[in-house]
Amino acid sequence: MRLRWPLGRAMVVLHDLGMVVLAWQGLVLLRYAWLDQPLPAHGFLAETLLAAGLQLLVFWRMGLYRGLWRFASLPDLKNILVSSLLGGALIALLLFLFLDRAEGVPRLALLLYPPTLMLLLGGPRLLYRAWKDGQALRATGVQGERLLVLGVGPTAESLVRDLQRSERFHVVGLLDDDAGLQGAKIQGIPVLGRLDDLARIAEETAATRVAIALPGDQGETLGRIAAQCERLRLRFCRMPAPEELLDGQALHAGLKDVAIEDLLGRDPVQPDWPAIRATLLGRTVLVTGAGGSIGAELARQCAGLGVARLVLLERSELALYQLQLELRERFSAVEAVFQLGDCGDAVLLRRLFAQWRPDEVFHAAAYKQVPLLEAQPREAIRNNLLATDVLVREAVAAGVAAFVLISTDKAVNAVNMLGASKRLAELACQAAVHGSATRLVTVRFGNVLDSAGSVVPRFREQIRRGGPVTVTHPDVTRYFMTIPEACQLILQATTLREASGIFTLDMGRPVPIRLLAEQMIRLAGFTPYRDIDVRYTGLRPGEKLHEELFHADESYVQTVHPKIFQAEPRRVDLDVFLQHLAALRLAVQHDDEARIRDLIGEAIPEFQPATGRTTGNFRPQLIRGGRAS
Repeated sequence: MRLRWPLGRAMVVLHDLGMVVLAWQGLVLLRYAWLDQPLPAHGFLAETLLAAGLQLLVFWRMGLYRGLWRFASLPDLKNILVSSLLGGALIALLLFLFLDRAEGVPRLALLLYPPTLMLLLGGPRLLYRAWKDGQALRATGVQGERLLVLGVGPTAESLVRDLQRSERFHVVGLLDDDAGLQGAKIQGIPVLGRLDDLARIAEETAATRVAIALPGDQGETLGRIAAQCERLRLRFCRMPAPEELLDGQALHAGLKDVAIEDLLGRDPVQPDWPAIRATLLGRTVLVTGAGGSIGAELARQCAGLGVARLVLLERSELALYQLQLELRERFSAVEAVFQLGDCGDAVLLRRLFAQWRPDEVFHAAAYKQVPLLEAQPREAIRNNLLATDVLVREAVAAGVAAFVLISTDKAVNAVNMLGASKRLAELACQAAVHGSATRLVTVRFGNVLDSAGSVVPRFREQIRRGGPVTVTHPDVTRYFMTIPEACQLILQATTLREASGIFTLDMGRPVPIRLLAEQMIRLAGFTPYRDIDVRYTGLRPGEKLHEELFHADESYVQTVHPKIFQAEPRRVDLDVFLQHLAALRLAVQHDDEARIRDLIGEAIPEFQPATGRTTGNFRPQLIRGGRAS
């Protein structure tokens, strides 16, 4: 039966009172019995009452009665020890001050009182917890899902302790590569072998699920474990990060399903939140493309970081309306302006800058679908270049402190209209801020996982339909980052007050798209090439096999943030570029696509349009059972 306040708490206080009396009287009696002397007639009654009252007061002030015995742990024992030492010192002090220098009180009793009291108080608490944990474990028995835990660090120990109270899981063993831990026990659960022994041990223990509780960079290890679990038909999950627990992303007993971002081969980049908050606090921020994946996440993060006002510009009515509903529900205290309109509308921009005086502009509005833009170069230039030029010039004219352009790795050695239009946008921003007080920050992204129109939602939908999953080429690779990481990179770059230039994230090694497809199939509970086929379709127009983060002429250095790099823009003749820009504007007005393509080649000498054909004799093919058909 669970005891509730006040009865349960009162019984705990009575227990502790009894233990104090037992410790004090017991030590005094032992001292006199040891010397074979009779106990004084008064029996040290006053001293005992003083010790009991003073010690209970110390316990109360130290918060000893705010905890529950059911969850007694090492911090509780530490609190008991400190309380016992403090109580013992106060008791000795008062006895010496007010009872004739503690005449007759055994000095040995005063010395042994704190450790004795700690044992008498801590022992029952730990025994009670062990009994309750044992009850939970026996109740689970073989009915819970049999689970192996990978890892034997503090994270694994905490997970095992929690799982032993779960009725859903039954931990049957642990695996770790540390040779010194083989055969050891963690919370009573044995370490049965190494990670490479997973297949054998899973069969011996009849495990049906694997929980991953490994420290440090887990990306590559998670991928290897995921592939092994898929072969063994084992479900797998991992121990979540603290922020995921707070966000409610965990399963029962602190487990989280492995997501595709967990398999990137690197840990998520952690931003310097205090610096970001200090930069944005009390400022007005304008976000273009606020209804898109990046723009909306930027709005959320800025709202949570203490901006004074958000001005959100979006031309999609539905996207802006949905963002309005969300922000008003989650961040009602933040002043937000929701403006329908185009970021290339100079009249609208002039009014917004005059009315709201933004300190920072985050330009997230852009077209980004490579195949569509290849067929429509006029729209790529009109939206990604000319609208950006209008926006940045209005921002400079309004005296905006910082203009942040969200670019792409496809702007480096561009081979398609998306990359070319974004490279031209970078140059337009350089030209507009030249000689002004506005600081230009260009942020280049790799591919953003789960952003609208990206490969992950497409793969997910193909898997839902039963396949096949279509990949352009078996060798194609891309850099990947999550939506929160992308937005945190933008915000982190703005904290470097004196710095301008091109910023990018250390995204580790590029990820083969083929591997991404296989991992997503495994995460969905299927086996690649058996349950879900993979079809290679050939590179699309404007696509290349591999992307780059910096041009060869852009020397880059590490910033104060260890995972963010900064490069100085390449030197270009801005007067010549402005001539090309004016010519491109005329070509767009005259709808002359041939002229647009010619001008892009003149403005970007390294531009080499991709044909969409791969090298060699590659042909689209369907893969079944791991073999081409």
